[in-house]
Amino acid sequence: MKNGILKRVVLIALVVVTSAFFIHATTKTTTETATEKKNETVHVDYPQEMNFANEEVPTYMADVEERLDREMVTNMNYHTNTTLVIKRANKVFPIIEPILAKNGIPDDFKYLAVIESSLVNAVSPAGARGVWQFMPATAKEKGLEVNDYVDERYHLEKSTEAACDYLKDAYAKFGNWTLAAASYNGGMAGVSRQLDSQKVNSYYDVLLTEETARYVYRILALKEIMKNPKKYNFDIPKHALYSEVPVKKIEVDTTINDLADFAITQGINYKILKIHNQWLRDKRLPNKSGKKYEIEIPTAGYSK
Repeated sequence: MKNGILKRVVLIALVVVTSAFFIHATTKTTTETATEKKNETVHVDYPQEMNFANEEVPTYMADVEERLDREMVTNMNYHTNTTLVIKRANKVFPIIEPILAKNGIPDDFKYLAVIESSLVNAVSPAGARGVWQFMPATAKEKGLEVNDYVDERYHLEKSTEAACDYLKDAYAKFGNWTLAAASYNGGMAGVSRQLDSQKVNSYYDVLLTEETARYVYRILALKEIMKNPKKYNFDIPKHALYSEVPVKKIEVDTTINDLADFAITQGINYKILKIHNQWLRDKRLPNKSGKKYEIEIPTAGYSK
């Protein structure tokens, strides 16, 4: 009797242990498969003929092909950032594009803004700020106001105008847009010095620092992916893209002692005011000179 009970207990224990092992093994396999799928590298063939601002990319050169491939692979598989810049572009590009066109700057330079800042008002470790990543001295040189209360590097329209001024100067110096783009990262003097010392006149022939050497290829990669998102597995529905919020512009030429109070008089709050006017850097706006500022006030997007 006791032996029979003992046998049944042992049998039940074996069944439980076996079942547990089977469930664990199945779960582990399923988890590993999901992880492998998540980490699977995406590869999609891209065009062998590319151009930047209608200037041909010599993809027949072995190092050019490899450098371009590196940036295509990187950005095809950098899913979070590439997804976000595609979403943001729907909101930011309509502001940038007409300013570029008005200044005679090729439309491809909007992708330069993408690689500079991912289309947000970023801050670099070196102190560059805004969508176009201006350093304070260069910003002031290009007519932007930069102080404790106002920083127009955060003003998309004004900073885009400043970027256009820089790029026109760079094009006048180098005679082509590809080198103008490279100089936005490496500086006109730095790029010019390397061209002269190496006795070449093309971005694709000169040896530059790692960051500047990758710069135009990164622009090319983001341009290709963002123009053809579905091809590269970024199938984002239109309703999921970010969109512009309608605003009205109020002109002020006097000191605003409390921007929170000012926001309330406009039917919004301080948070919303600062979201739409990131160039306002303090809680007040001193204005002894009577300078005219345009403040954006959203007219929709914050109520049911």
